[in-house]
Amino acid sequence: MTLMTPPPLDQEDDEMLVPHSDFTEGPQPMEVAQAETVSTVENQPVEDPPTSRFTWTIENFSRLNTKKHYSDVFVVGSYKWRVLIFPKGNNVDHLSMYLDVADSANLPYGWSRYAQFSLGVVNQIHNKYTVRKVLGIPVDLMIAPTLLHSADTQHQFNARESDWGFTSFMPLSELYDPGRGYLVNDTCIVEAEVAVRRVVDYWTYDSKKETGYVGLKNQGATCYMNSLLQTLYHIPYFRKAVYHMPTTENDMPSGSIPLALQSLFYKLQYSDNSVATKELTKSFGWDTYDSFMQHDVQELNRVLSEKLEDKMKGTVVEGTIQQLFEGHHMNYIECINVDYKSTRKESFYDLQLDVKGCRDVYASFDKYVEVERLEGDNKYHAEQHGLQDAKKGVLFIDFPPVLQLQLKRFEYDFMRDTMVKVCIQINDRYEFPLQLDLDREDGRYLSPDADRSVRNLYTLHSVLVHSGGVHGGHYYAFIRPTLTDQCWYSCTSACVAFLAYYVPYLIFTTLEFKFDDERVTKEDMKRALEEQYGGEEELPQTNPGFNNTPFKFTKYSNAYMLVYIRDSDKDKIICNVDEKDIAEHLRIRLKKEQEEKEHKKKEKAEAHLYTIIKVARNEDIVEQIGRDVYFDLVDHDKVRSFRIQKQMSFNVFKEEVAKEFGIPVQFQRFWLWAKRQNHTYRPNRPLTVQEESQSVSTFFHWHFSYHDIG
Repeated sequence: MTLMTPPPLDQEDDEMLVPHSDFTEGPQPMEVAQAETVSTVENQPVEDPPTSRFTWTIENFSRLNTKKHYSDVFVVGSYKWRVLIFPKGNNVDHLSMYLDVADSANLPYGWSRYAQFSLGVVNQIHNKYTVRKVLGIPVDLMIAPTLLHSADTQHQFNARESDWGFTSFMPLSELYDPGRGYLVNDTCIVEAEVAVRRVVDYWTYDSKKETGYVGLKNQGATCYMNSLLQTLYHIPYFRKAVYHMPTTENDMPSGSIPLALQSLFYKLQYSDNSVATKELTKSFGWDTYDSFMQHDVQELNRVLSEKLEDKMKGTVVEGTIQQLFEGHHMNYIECINVDYKSTRKESFYDLQLDVKGCRDVYASFDKYVEVERLEGDNKYHAEQHGLQDAKKGVLFIDFPPVLQLQLKRFEYDFMRDTMVKVCIQINDRYEFPLQLDLDREDGRYLSPDADRSVRNLYTLHSVLVHSGGVHGGHYYAFIRPTLTDQCWYSCTSACVAFLAYYVPYLIFTTLEFKFDDERVTKEDMKRALEEQYGGEEELPQTNPGFNNTPFKFTKYSNAYMLVYIRDSDKDKIICNVDEKDIAEHLRIRLKKEQEEKEHKKKEKAEAHLYTIIKVARNEDIVEQIGRDVYFDLVDHDKVRSFRIQKQMSFNVFKEEVAKEFGIPVQFQRFWLWAKRQNHTYRPNRPLTVQEESQSVSTFFHWHFSYHDIG
């Protein structure tokens, strides 16, 4: 196992992924051996690329007589790097190898950089193999560019950890064995592949600025809802239809699903910050934690679709839900020995596909249309024909423009508990394609009544993901909003993240956005697709001396819902949506809400610069006589308040008072108030001329009163 701790002095044989430790901070001066070294950097243009492979040829390797040996400096992502090796091991009987920040001693205080990297020793005899480390595990991998990418490690380098790597990279006995091929003619070839990632500070991360999108705030148990809402929002035709639903200026969002959804979509489109969902959930009648726990994403999707479908009746957008999401299939039972067939047409808004026993989406569709034989004790009663052998199955009449696939990642175990349904998570590996062809094999999924002129070729739009187990976890979504751009986006709690914040270690041309509640990030396709297949990852361990035991780890992050859009309908569905699609009363209302929110935010941010001064006049004292508050001279809630900058001169404040009450400055006298033991206030003494020449901040904690003179 890989240990993320500094190496002890007496090193065990365990593999360690650690910064090297030599009882001093940073690289130390060293006596360089007279070994000839040749270094090359492949495919590095003049402009520093954020990813590169560095090759270091070390001649006279066995004659290196220093504990540490550094490579030449190479540049990746405008940063200077070098490889550090311990030829005789860092207190272990293994070759030790690290990636080092070459200029760490000269970098400014607080510096930090994040890199994904792999280190390798090239096999020079069997030249298609090299030894690399996959998260601390030695692996023989082919050097071909298509395979080098699979070995990687990542670390955030800083002043305290300016180098990072492998203390026990490979046994010295294996390295020096002439038959192995790693040391030929006393020459060793080391490779490093480095991809510099951007360091993302999620405390200051701005989803809108980085990706153009914002996330949804998590109420505590709503992340599955947030994933669905982001997916629906990014179907522009659906968003446009929601905007066109009739609402009035007198409606309240908490009591109107259409208005609440309009408000939510508007804020997602035009707000700079993550958006709250409380008004929408209140419009569902969900106002407790239990309300959220009693539903899942499929139930929510159906509830929302049904309610919107009902609200759209009799409006210009009637039928939109059906047009987008409704498909039809035919259930049939056909007798084998007599001429009798029973059919029933049914509609669907989403399809539940089996994961267990299926390797991918196509296998699930094969299973969906699989023919069942009704025979023996299970014969079919065919009205006047009696019991007959028959075939039972399902075929599709038509698929919808937006195809929603629910993957059955959970099932109930009725055997384990007869009183309580026990839920089992199905974590099998399950693949799904970027393009889905449902016309394959001459339309094997289609019924005889299907319109064969419609091309059922789909492109993946969204991947909704669950990370965790049966009893808990987290939901987020990967979305490619336009289908044609090269970005996928990832949405997490209250933040939109850009799944390409780093240059991918594997070279992918397509990126997605990940929507994880409040955070939206850009992500590469590998993260959005392959890493959500679930199942186990097996890392082959073919190096001699390591028992040839494959290393496996289970992935607990996997897709549970897929959204595909039919290519022939893409231009209609991925349409332009702007302010003209939003009712005027809604625009005015939401803009006003946004302005008020921004005003409050600004006030809060500037609160430390201002103070409130309450000014009581003779009239306020007269007004108080015989009123409700018997023991105070004025009603402090009713006297005039001034929001004043603390650094303002008090004499300037007197001019503000003159403008407000029409009393010239020379006729004003201000008194300090004193708080008494019974919590009432009384004038204590007048301000002096010297005090009035000072700034307001000198007196911001006092109340003032003045009396007319003359």
